[in-house]
Amino acid sequence: MNTLFYLVPAASIIALAFAYIFFRQMMKEDEGTPTMKEIALYVRQGAMAYLKQQYKIVIIVFIVLAAVFAVLAYGFHIQNPWVPFAFLTGGFFSGLAGFVGMRTATYASGRTANAARKSLNHGLKIAFRSGAVMGLTVVGLGLLDIALWWFLLNLFIPEGDLTTSQEIIVITTTMLTFGMGASTQALFARVGGGIYTKAADVGADIVGKVETDLPEDDPRNPATIADNVGDNVGDVAGMGADLYESYCGSILSTMALGASAFYSMGTEMQLKSILAPMLIAAAGVVLSVASIFTVRTKEGAGMGQLLKSMSFGTNLAAILSAFATFGILALVFGTETSDWWHFSLSVVSGLIAGVVIGKATEYYTSHSYKPTQKLAEAAQTGPATVIINGVGLGMISTAIPVIAIVCAIVLSFLFATGFNMKDIIAEPALLSKGLYGVAIAAVGMLSTLGITLATDAYGPIADNAGGNAQMSELEPKVRERTDVLDALGNTTAATGKGFAIGSAALTALALLASYIEELKIAMGPAGEGLSIVDVLDRFNVSLMNPAVLAGVFLGAMMAFLFCGLTMNAVGRAAQKMVVEVRRQFREIKGILEGKQRPDYSRCVEISTKAAQKEMIFPSVLAIVVPVLVGVILGPAGVLGLLAGALGAGFVLAIFLANSGGAWDNAKKYVEEGNFGGKNSESHHATVVGDTVGDPFKDTSGPSLNILIKLMSMVSIVMAGLTVLF
Repeated sequence: MNTLFYLVPAASIIALAFAYIFFRQMMKEDEGTPTMKEIALYVRQGAMAYLKQQYKIVIIVFIVLAAVFAVLAYGFHIQNPWVPFAFLTGGFFSGLAGFVGMRTATYASGRTANAARKSLNHGLKIAFRSGAVMGLTVVGLGLLDIALWWFLLNLFIPEGDLTTSQEIIVITTTMLTFGMGASTQALFARVGGGIYTKAADVGADIVGKVETDLPEDDPRNPATIADNVGDNVGDVAGMGADLYESYCGSILSTMALGASAFYSMGTEMQLKSILAPMLIAAAGVVLSVASIFTVRTKEGAGMGQLLKSMSFGTNLAAILSAFATFGILALVFGTETSDWWHFSLSVVSGLIAGVVIGKATEYYTSHSYKPTQKLAEAAQTGPATVIINGVGLGMISTAIPVIAIVCAIVLSFLFATGFNMKDIIAEPALLSKGLYGVAIAAVGMLSTLGITLATDAYGPIADNAGGNAQMSELEPKVRERTDVLDALGNTTAATGKGFAIGSAALTALALLASYIEELKIAMGPAGEGLSIVDVLDRFNVSLMNPAVLAGVFLGAMMAFLFCGLTMNAVGRAAQKMVVEVRRQFREIKGILEGKQRPDYSRCVEISTKAAQKEMIFPSVLAIVVPVLVGVILGPAGVLGLLAGALGAGFVLAIFLANSGGAWDNAKKYVEEGNFGGKNSESHHATVVGDTVGDPFKDTSGPSLNILIKLMSMVSIVMAGLTVLF
């Protein structure tokens, strides 16, 4: 085994070590007054209670699926015997990443509020470094899991009748299974957490803000605690599990493609192509840690200045990663051929695409820029114009991310092939090389996930800090500081969602190629020596095949059906919350006067039960549909399904995330005193917009990027069954 490999587990240990250091530093901070401690405890207990219930359901699902894989592996011998175990570890580490992030966030919010009593910079530092705990935990656990499985499978899988090159392909495709485990856990976390948080948020907004004119996070609102709990279970635990599977999926798919693409070039080249994405990710971890220390601000900083502070850290990490990539790939592939700089340019194209998507999202969702300001201006004529303009803004905002991803796909492919397009059909190995370039571009985009995810997790921590400050009735200056931090968090969260969706598109394309490689293995001796083009011909994968077209339509439908199911789930749960909040205002005398404490626990219970009930069907549907399509329409139908889901899901997810983010920040812009300020007609209109946008940006939109990858992962794992039928 190449000695460079050991840099991968070393980088993961560095990430986990700094995550622990940042956590301990945060825990040493003062949590504030007794009231602040009490509120933080309510939120922490509610979040942990929800997560406990969610994991009970998820464990049952995982046991059933692992049993199915065991039957396929040991009963029918159409799966590698390691598959059930890889699947379980992927789910475990994904859940663990989300748990650590959420636990950190629930301890950090009160401390951030208390730090804001001292200065804006102190509050920013605690919130951001607490967010970094999740970012570094995700990349640390992801790299550690990948390194452990690569080591173990190399150690325990005997060659037998396989050559070393064939063994490497079996190992990398087996490792993709743990990516399915991570994706399955992530989908439950995202859907369940998204339903929970938005049911509480919508209920709190409709009755508290619109009907009763209560301010944000007012302690008199019974749904306030549930809303704050939801921020943690949805935007922290859900996002952590989400990006864990994105991160691992990009690396694993690149490894699998590398093993296949360089099969004809010998074992040494295969091992180099497998090592490269792991080392790029390892370098990104170290550089993310260094860049985290650069994020700071000064007292009185506005939204624009805070955005620059955050952007400086993430951009620095991206630039340093780009330079590091050239050195890493020169070291891995050697400078005797041009492969090292061809693939380096592919990685850079992914990095640039990630930055462009982040900037585009920031432009369309931050109230520092014209689109969101114009959206706030539309509130002067009522909620209808806010909704119309927000939908239009979201649709328009899809253009730049889509063009960025298209450019990244085309350029990374061309760079990897040395712009040799004429020989792609004549030399199938060249096509595989180009697809490897696309896959490694996804690794490049996610290489700085440690700091990118820190900026995302920062958002709900700052939001909860503002809620704590409001409910604790801290001085207005503190609330002003937390409002600034919260508004920044809305933008960074939207940027993080755009980033996750963009990376999902590149990763899903790589997984399509990995699926074809898995089909070759499933075909047994008949698949040996076949190129990607040969496999496509074997299964008649063309637009003239009705199975492919049927799959495309089914894939596009799945994106919309999934969104519809999750949105309706939020609507049903929110209705129950609205009824409960109205009941408490009506029956518990003295709530609105502040003389009687609301029944917070009842609202937490409603959100918890609704989320547990509503998350099951959409999540199971994402697993079952690819299997059914494979059995009925065959591999051609599956490839159509995945292509349709990728195209429709990617664009739809961007639209939903950006519309929701813009509506949220338009409300914040009005609350800062523009167009009448708080409690004006304009404010009421933007509250309606924000309420509509809540399930857009925090439930349906973020869940789509997991959907398209989970369907790909399920298809890969079930390829043997598909070929059998």
